[in-house]
Amino acid sequence: MNIKRSIPLAVAVSLLSIPANAANQSPKAQNAEPNPAVMPVNSNPHGASYSDWAAHWWQWEFSLPTTANPIFDTADCSAGQTGNVWFLGGGSVPNFSPEPGINGVRQTRSCSVPTGTFLFFPIINTECSTVHGDNAGDITRTGLQACAVGARSTINFSTLSAILDDVVISHLPQYLVTSPLFTFGPLPNDNILQFFGLNAPEGTIAQSVTDGIYLMLHPLSEGSHTLHFHSEFDFPGGSGFIQDITYELNVTR
Repeated sequence: MNIKRSIPLAVAVSLLSIPANAANQSPKAQNAEPNPAVMPVNSNPHGASYSDWAAHWWQWEFSLPTTANPIFDTADCSAGQTGNVWFLGGGSVPNFSPEPGINGVRQTRSCSVPTGTFLFFPIINTECSTVHGDNAGDITRTGLQACAVGARSTINFSTLSAILDDVVISHLPQYLVTSPLFTFGPLPNDNILQFFGLNAPEGTIAQSVTDGIYLMLHPLSEGSHTLHFHSEFDFPGGSGFIQDITYELNVTR
């Protein structure tokens, strides 16, 4: 298995040239229990499926320059948010290394959210696009899907966790979804793909597919809440990437 490039965004990582059978290497969600704080994965919040919202999450992320982007901690969580669904992200630039070859992002953020707002975010995700270097060579819909889904083989499913106000959100693999092919752009200058060395100048319009574990939280009650999530990638050769993110949420009118 040859991974040509990885992007440690908000656990948003593009992993290339991964075996096609990797999609079958993720655990199945069996006897999944409901999580009252989370919209069911087969629901359609605000008229869109989880798969559609996963695409919208990336469209939001791609629309923001790294100089004014919550995932880069250069803007607060309200940046680019519209409507009754807000997007949260993880980290972009590694800030700790527990051992050689293992890098990670550990971050705590404060975020003020209006009452009545749903929160949508990835625990761990991947994307592959038609931008050169952000795919495994096949830029058809099928090829991009295989590229994104293939990265599941590097997810350490045993490490995944999400906790809201000290309550564990269980059976996270049940929220694993693959998006349809979607369009993003035009990209701003200083966009996230440029940050990671790709030729994606301002104005670029491209298509992409994302795969990952996403959660849609019901609107939280007014007041303070704590959201924590953790995920890990295990790459070939003993390297890896860890994400450990905490949001101190303040829900206000």
